[in-house]
Amino acid sequence: MTDAATTPAAASVQGDAATTPAAASVQGDDAILTSIMASRLKTIGQRMGVVVERSARSPLLVEGRDFSLGIYAADGTLLEQTEYIPVLGYATTPAMRYIAEYFGDDVAEGDVVLHNDPYTGGNQLSDWKVTKPVFHEGEHVAWVVIAAHQADVGGAVPGSYNPDATDMWQEGLRITPLKLYDGGRRRQDVWDFVFGNVRLPIVADDITAMMGACTVGERELKALLARYGRGAFDTACARLLDASEASARAVVERIADGTYEAEWYVHDDGIDHDGEWTIRVAVRVEGDEITFDFSKSDDQATGYVNAPLAVTLSSVMIAFFMIADQDLPHNDGIMRVVKVVAREGSIVHPKYPAPTGFGNHLSDQIAAVIMLALAPAMPQTVTASWNHLLATLVSGWDDRIDGPYVDILINACKGGGGGTYGADGYDHIGLITSGGAIAAQDPEMYEVVNPHRLRKFEYAPDSAGAGQWRGGLGVETEFEFLTSGTIASVFGDGGTPETAAFGILGGRSGSPNEIELRYPDGRVERPRLKDLVTDIPAGTVYRQVAGGGGGYGDPHARAAERVLQDARHGYVSLENAREVYGVAIDAQTWTIDEAETARLRDGAG
Repeated sequence: MTDAATTPAAASVQGDAATTPAAASVQGDDAILTSIMASRLKTIGQRMGVVVERSARSPLLVEGRDFSLGIYAADGTLLEQTEYIPVLGYATTPAMRYIAEYFGDDVAEGDVVLHNDPYTGGNQLSDWKVTKPVFHEGEHVAWVVIAAHQADVGGAVPGSYNPDATDMWQEGLRITPLKLYDGGRRRQDVWDFVFGNVRLPIVADDITAMMGACTVGERELKALLARYGRGAFDTACARLLDASEASARAVVERIADGTYEAEWYVHDDGIDHDGEWTIRVAVRVEGDEITFDFSKSDDQATGYVNAPLAVTLSSVMIAFFMIADQDLPHNDGIMRVVKVVAREGSIVHPKYPAPTGFGNHLSDQIAAVIMLALAPAMPQTVTASWNHLLATLVSGWDDRIDGPYVDILINACKGGGGGTYGADGYDHIGLITSGGAIAAQDPEMYEVVNPHRLRKFEYAPDSAGAGQWRGGLGVETEFEFLTSGTIASVFGDGGTPETAAFGILGGRSGSPNEIELRYPDGRVERPRLKDLVTDIPAGTVYRQVAGGGGGYGDPHARAAERVLQDARHGYVSLENAREVYGVAIDAQTWTIDEAETARLRDGAG
C-alpha cells in the first residue's frame, strides 16, 4: 500500500497548508476585514469567468462553461476558486503546487505559464491551465489561474478522445510547465510550437481569452493588495484557511467514527471492451478527520480510463462538499482535514505514461462509490447515483464554412441527478462532477456551429429511477448529419442495466445510457462504450438517451399525488405508476383509484 502523501505527485496534492507563510502571519482578530477580503477574492474569480464567457470562441467554454478559475498563494496554496465545473477546481491544485515548485524564484511580472500534464499534477491532456504570477512591490505574492477544456490538443483523434490509446502520446500534446510569455514578451517559438500541434485555430483564440481573464484577475488582485497591504492580505488568507478547516472538522464530527466501504465499476477501457475494473473505497472517520482510502482499487487499465491522482482528489472533494450539506469555503484549509490515499499503479492513480483521456470522467464513479459507502452513516445527506457520462465527440468537415469542426454533444449526454432525502433529483442536469454547472447548448446555436439538423431534444419518459424521491429525468436527442466523413468518438458508460445510475435505501436504478446510429441504407449501429466510428455519411441519424438518476427510498412511500403529477406531465407512464409506484391512475379522468392503490401498496396486487 502506498499512501498518496508519500508519492511525488501526491505530495503536491496533499501539501501542508498549516505551515504556509500565510498561516504563520496570523495576527489580530479583524473579522470584518477578513470578510471583505473573502468577498473580494470571490468577486475577482467571478470577473475572470465573465471574461472567458464573453471572449472565448469554443462552444465548450462559451456555452458549456467547461472551465474553473482560482487564486493561489505564491507556493501554490489554494486561496479561492470559482468552479464553473467543480471537477476542474481541486484538480488544478496539484498542478499549481508543481508549477510553483518548478519555477521557484524564476518568475517575473508579465509571465504566462501553460500546463496540462497529468503526471506533474494535471488531470487531463484536454484541460489546459493558463496561469500568471501576481506581484506586489516587487514581491511574488500569488497566482491567478484558469483551467479549461480545449477543443483539440493534438493526438491521433480530433478532439483528443482516443479510445485506441495505450499511452499518453497517442492522446495529445503533453505540456509540462512552460512559459508562453516571459516578462511580458511572447515567446513566439514556443507559441508556434504549441499551436502548431493542435488542429483548430480556435484553441489559440481560447487561450488568448484565458490569458485576458488572468490579466483581469492580476489587475484586480494588485488593486486589492495596494489598498490593504501585504500584511493584511496574508492575515486574511490565513484566517480564511483556518475558518475552512474549522468548518470541515465540524462536518466530519457529525459522522460516527468507523470505516465505511463500498465498490463500483468501470466498464470497457477502449482496448478490452468486455473488461471491468473495480473502484474500492474505505472511508475512515476518526474524530474530526476523514480519510478516503482507494488502496484496494484495481490496477490501472491498458486503455484510457485511468484517473490521474488529481482527478481522484477532486472527486473526493466534490463528494465531501455535497455531504457537508452547508456552504464551505473552497480553499486548502479543507485539506488539513480530508486525506486521500491511493495506490500508485491503480486505476485511480496510474503510473506514467498510461493513457488518461477518459480518466477525468471517472469522477462520476468515484463520487458515486463515496456516496454508496457513506449511505449508512449519513442517510439524509447522501444522494443516489447521478447518471454516469456517455458522451460523443464529433469531428469532421463543415461544407458551409469549408473548414473543420469539433464539438462534444453536451445536450445529448446530460442525464438526471440522484434523488436525496426530501428532494427529487434534478432533471437533465449532467454529471455529478460538474455539479450541474455544465450548461446545455442552445439548440439554435448548436445548428449554427455544427453541420447537424436537430430532430428531437426532450425528456425521456420513465428514465428516472423510482423512489420516495425519484431521480432526475434523462433526455432523448436525435439529429441528422448534414455532411459526410464525420468521426464520432464515443466515451462513457451505459448500454446495460448494471451500468445505470443506482438507487439507494430502497430506490430503483435510473435507465441506462444508449447510443445508436441509423444509416441512410437502413443499417443500425450501436457503438461500444469506448469506440471510434469513422466515415459517417450524410443523412445518418444519431440517437442518444441519457439515462436518469437513481431513486432514493421505497417507491411505494412516494406520495400518490406526486406520482399522478409526474404521470400527467409525461415523466412516468401509467404502467410504471402502477407497477413500480403502486399507484392506479384512471387515464380518462386523471384521478387516483384510491382503493386499487391501497391494494397495490399493501402487496395484494
